Order: sequence, then C-alpha cells, then structure tokens
Amino acid sequence: MAQRYEIRFSGSGGQGLITAGIILAEAVAIVEGRHAAQSQSYGPEARGGASKSEVIISDEPIDYPKATKVNVCLAMTQEAADKYAGDIVSGGILLTDSDLVKNPPAGDFKHYQFPIIRTAKEQLGREIVANVLALGAIIALTEVVTRDSGEQAVLKRAPAAFKELNQKAYALGYETMKALMSAN
Repeated sequence: MAQRYEIRFSGSGGQGLITAGIILAEAVAIVEGRHAAQSQSYGPEARGGASKSEVIISDEPIDYPKATKVNVCLAMTQEAADKYAGDIVSGGILLTDSDLVKNPPAGDFKHYQFPIIRTAKEQLGREIVANVLALGAIIALTEVVTRDSGEQAVLKRAPAAFKELNQKAYALGYETMKALMSAN
C-alpha cells in the first residue's frame, strides 16, 4: 500500500493559497523528484469566497488527485475552518490564523494557532506574502520536503523584484512555526 500524505490549504479567494499549494507540489515533484498532485477549488466569488488547494504526496504514482483523508489543514478564515477542517484524520494537524479563526473546530488532531496575516503585515510590511509565510509554517510542521527544497520552489515561482521578500516570508513562517512547536 502506497504511503499517501494529504495537505489542504484553505481560506478565502485572493489569499494566494492556490499558489502556495502549487509551490509545495513543485517542491515535492520538481525539486525532490517525488510524486505529487495538486488540485484546487473555489467558490463562485472571484475574491472573498472560500477556496482550497490540496496537495497529495505519495511514494508511488497518484491515482486520485483529491484529498480524502487530510493529514494537515491550514485554515486562514473561520469559513474555511468550518468548511474544510472536518475530514482531518485522527492524529492530524490543523493550523489556523489565530486572528481570523476564533472558533476552531474540535477534533482528534493537533491544533496550532499563528497570526499569519498580521505577522506578514507587521514583520514584512506586506500582507500579500502571507501565503508564503503560511507555506513555510506548513513545511516546518510536516517536513514533507526539506526547508531548502521549499525555499528553492518559492524562489523559482517568485517574480524577480519580490524574491527577497518571499525568501524572508518563507524563513519567517518556517522559523516561527518551529518555535511554536518547541513551545508546545
């Protein structure tokens, strides 16, 4: 039986979570040469509606690209937490933006809170890199790819003028999550 690991990035349209999923899939498949599939869905609204991006990672070719047993879920909004955190497996992980998810769902999973958007605004000066900050946190939590592989994938995708900002966002997310994990 193939080992399959499922990660869901969820929030509202416009938060860059589909891009975060694509970058993670590229880190797995292109940088590390393993099997990954990425899929996405979003509500009818262009911005503001619930959206999700899923990344399936496996040691064998992937026959079904949608998440069925989510190991890790990032929820950047209350609506996303309510809608997408319900199928986290026993022992899985939920990461929420502590400012925006005030009533996290209960379940048999670890729950970490991190003010992702506020951290991007206050420490990096740009809310737009909250998705890369969140990606760094997810990679620190899961270690599905090495820190370096994640950073390589971020830098391959970032526009030239924003490479340094994205690199800082990724490192800040990664380091902050490692600190939160060691405090728990």
